[in-house]
Amino acid sequence: MATPLTADRLLAELRAEGLKVVEVDGWRTRNRNHKGPWGPVHGVMIHHTVTKGTESSVRLCRDGHAALPGPLCHGVIDKDGTVYLVGYGRTNHAGAGDDDVLNAVIAESALPADNEANTDGNRHFYGFECINMGDGKDPWPEAQLEAIEKASAAICRAHGWDAASVIGHLEWQPGKVDPRGFSMASMRGRIDGRLDAPVPAKPKPPAKPKPPAKPAPRPAFPGRGYFGPGQNNSYVTKLGQQLVKKGFGRFYKVGPGPRWGDADRQATAAFQRSHAQLKGDADGLPGPLTWHLLFA
Repeated sequence: MATPLTADRLLAELRAEGLKVVEVDGWRTRNRNHKGPWGPVHGVMIHHTVTKGTESSVRLCRDGHAALPGPLCHGVIDKDGTVYLVGYGRTNHAGAGDDDVLNAVIAESALPADNEANTDGNRHFYGFECINMGDGKDPWPEAQLEAIEKASAAICRAHGWDAASVIGHLEWQPGKVDPRGFSMASMRGRIDGRLDAPVPAKPKPPAKPKPPAKPAPRPAFPGRGYFGPGQNNSYVTKLGQQLVKKGFGRFYKVGPGPRWGDADRQATAAFQRSHAQLKGDADGLPGPLTWHLLFA
């Protein structure tokens, strides 16, 4: 025994199971509740439409016909696996059926033969109409069977039911043959397998791209006086470290360090000779242009 899922919860559970769901305009308030109560719910019932074509089938299940007003189910399952929600609440899909079958569904036990039509099923079952002629020749594509499996499992998962809570119309009402073309026993096996699997993970939103790192600020040229014989300061170290980064570390056997040495002069001169702008002044002592190019 369970309180029906809200319309929003039903939609969310179907989508969480990985189904493509189309909301037909007005489905949340389209029902037959004025004819009797909706709930408590005990299971899911599967039907075939005896129609061809998505648009006409969805319209029929939404509006019904003169002898049977719509909605005729909660969702229509197309051959491509899309679920069209057409109603919410009491719908004209199950009709009168066998109370022994209902008791077996509630107990999630083996189904007895349906030989009576003494119990209102419209209040107790979610209903899905599946587009198929029901003549035993119209194929059931795998995408459609998978959607039946997913829709049934989604509702069972939400209510804590197992696959025994899913039945066909032919197992409920004497004289009915739907769904025809696959067995409900095999479908319940598929649903059981899905319910035993881990709950489908909700897709995570894509991570926001990180903004590109800002380049380190270029150190300002301190002046020629910081370089040359006898100089010992951090600018000499920065110069040597940058020369190593630029590929001129072969001149250093030790270091670079803060004390100016011949390795600093040779490395600076080699760097200067590698640039056309500096070739004419490759004296091994950095000036503003050498510094600029070195730290560019």
